[in-house]
Amino acid sequence: MILRRVTAHLARQDWTAVVIELAVVVIGVFIGLQASNWNQDRETEGRAAHFADSLKSDMRAEAWGYEYQIHYYGNVLANAERAVDALTDKAPLADEALLISAFRATQYNETIRRRATYDELTSTGAIGLIRDPVLRETAMRLYTTNNFNNIVQEGRSSLYRMAFRMAVPNDAQRSLEKMCGDRVAIVGDYKTNFADAINYPCSTGLPADTIVTSVAALRNDPKLIPLLRLRVVDLESNVANLLVYEGDVHAGLRGFTEQAK
Repeated sequence: MILRRVTAHLARQDWTAVVIELAVVVIGVFIGLQASNWNQDRETEGRAAHFADSLKSDMRAEAWGYEYQIHYYGNVLANAERAVDALTDKAPLADEALLISAFRATQYNETIRRRATYDELTSTGAIGLIRDPVLRETAMRLYTTNNFNNIVQEGRSSLYRMAFRMAVPNDAQRSLEKMCGDRVAIVGDYKTNFADAINYPCSTGLPADTIVTSVAALRNDPKLIPLLRLRVVDLESNVANLLVYEGDVHAGLRGFTEQAK
């Protein structure tokens, strides 16, 4: 239609009309491009806002998990130290208290990670949509560290854990797990079952003779004290890694937690 009109104007040499028609075409194309760019920018900003909100939500859950790991392994470390001090007569404990601490020194914890948003961003090359540099860098540091996996693997394969499992009767271990094991903690709850994740008062419910037999088995194992000392050192390193060597991750996560309050 426009081409036909322009051709007619050219035939009549109506240059003013030609210029007007071409101007209409150029302006129309320009407006169309601008509208397309505006829609694309609006879509991009919408995606960026969605991913930022989703990643912040994940960071809040991860912040809780990070703090919980610090408290949890701090509890395990405290029990390991109590057990080794009791077994070496540095700070004696009653047999049941010693058995509980020795058991709790074997424990490890694996938190559920919240990384779906980060994995989607990195797999699609869209990490640049996260405009907040602190959010972006904290997420990248958190999700690329092997610290969590190393802590869990170390706890699961601990030689002290193996020695304890082989020395103590199975019925005693089942009772210890039931009465004095890990308590369920709710993600995001910084009060219930948090600071004393595995350091709460408990009673094994075991008969006195079973307790005596179990503690005797621990005391009579020549490898147990050296392995327990190794467990103490490993736990100290794990907690230090969370607090010091991964201190920037810890600080970044705490910052997002405080911003969300």
